[in-house]
Amino acid sequence: MKRIARTLAAGLAALALGLPVPARAADSAGRAAAPGGTAGDSREARIAQGATLDDLTAYSYRENPMIEAARQEWRAVVEKYRVDTAYENPEVMVEGMYMQDTFGDRARPDDWKVTVSEPIPLLGRLGTAGAVTEADARIARLKLDATVRDVSVQVRESYEELCYLREAKRVAAANKDLLDQLRKVGETAYAGNRAALVDVMKAQAQSGQLQYDALLLEELERTEKTRLNALLNRAPDAPLGPLADEPVRPVVYSVEELYPLAEANLEEIRIAQAGVEKAQAMLSLTRYENLPEVKLGLSYGEQNLARQIGVQATFMLPVWPGKNFGRTGSARADLEKMRAMRASQINDSRAMIRDTYFRLQNSDRLIRLYRDDLLPQAAKAMETAETWFKQGQGSFSDYVETESAWYNFQLALARAKADYGKFLARLEKLAGRSLTLRAADVDPNAAQEGSK
Repeated sequence: MKRIARTLAAGLAALALGLPVPARAADSAGRAAAPGGTAGDSREARIAQGATLDDLTAYSYRENPMIEAARQEWRAVVEKYRVDTAYENPEVMVEGMYMQDTFGDRARPDDWKVTVSEPIPLLGRLGTAGAVTEADARIARLKLDATVRDVSVQVRESYEELCYLREAKRVAAANKDLLDQLRKVGETAYAGNRAALVDVMKAQAQSGQLQYDALLLEELERTEKTRLNALLNRAPDAPLGPLADEPVRPVVYSVEELYPLAEANLEEIRIAQAGVEKAQAMLSLTRYENLPEVKLGLSYGEQNLARQIGVQATFMLPVWPGKNFGRTGSARADLEKMRAMRASQINDSRAMIRDTYFRLQNSDRLIRLYRDDLLPQAAKAMETAETWFKQGQGSFSDYVETESAWYNFQLALARAKADYGKFLARLEKLAGRSLTLRAADVDPNAAQEGSK
């Protein structure tokens, strides 16, 4: 996603500066500007029939209105560069004077003059103003990247939650069928004095609870589907086909390795760094404002029946030291503020990495606990309880309780898998890259170049 956003940014920058547009940037911009085309129709069909997470992420990049708003905001800042680095518009002044007491009829003025004046900036001032705008453009582009990243993370989290809800519905339906069978067995056993009435009522109550769970899960699924469709800029009830389960991929980075990754890649930190650079450029621009400004003018006219050509030079003299020192001091304070904000952003990112990494590892431990330990034990206990009940050595209540534990463990496992996917998405958002593969695994050439 970030590569796509930067490619589009390069294409828009080339458009703004009058340079040739790279082919990939033009292609990306064309796809973004032409919703409803062939590519969009085929992707919409895939989503309705059953889309992968990559399909949904690509669709959101193309259709999400927040991404489009950030893209246009960045483009507006890029266009502003040409405004801030250009000369001011010249001023034209026309004067005409008529005599109050006339000697005969005269259609033209007695004296007239046309003056053209142009402010001349000091050498380097426009370049410094351009540096401020360039910093703004970098901030806007990073905000575009951050918006793409945030939307992608929201799509991933919604995808994981929707997968969990559909899996929970499947588990609830399967357990309801099993519990209905148990309820019939219990009623038969009660008729034969092999089960207590309270045990049969407990099975009936659990069956009613499963019906409520199924209804609740159905409503939650509709709500989550609406949220996901909103991210994709689709109708609230637009169809979403079957979703493929995302595998649980382990993180191959330690928490200590994530701190420098976040400092180098996290958009918020890079925005804070661009803010520092902008404040430095503003400080340099402030120094120019404390220097004299020059305006040159050229006039041509007639006075006392004589044609005249004049040259004008106007100087703005910043003679008030308090104003000059205040302007410079304010710019320095802004610079220190941006440096402090960058340090604060780094500290916040480290705290979020540690918290998210803990939650990710805890979800991983829960997955292994339920998948490798509790679920097999619950299944074995349910088989044992069924055997003992049929042989008259166990109670029907034990049979129902083991089935309930097995059902709850299945839901807990599905919940832990969804939470793992969500926390992984958040951790990769902070690190700015995939954490399930090393850089050398993604690009072997990078590892060879690093060894050289």
